[in-house]
Amino acid sequence: MAIIDSASLPSPADRRDGHTNPLANPFAGIRAYFNEFFARAFDPYRPELHYMRGPGPACRAKQAAARRITS
Repeated sequence: MAIIDSASLPSPADRRDGHTNPLANPFAGIRAYFNEFFARAFDPYRPELHYMRGPGPACRAKQAAARRITS
């Protein structure tokens, strides 16, 4: 039994949807890497500043008031 493997050449229609030949511009990969790096490194949104870390002072005051009532 023989296995036939074929590869086709990219057609000009493939380049219209944003895919380019990586051999056409050897610096395209490097440029894409640094674009992604700078986009992430200098993104002003920092989600760790918005996450809650536990019950806040209002919750503690409410629990303290509930303990005083039951005690």
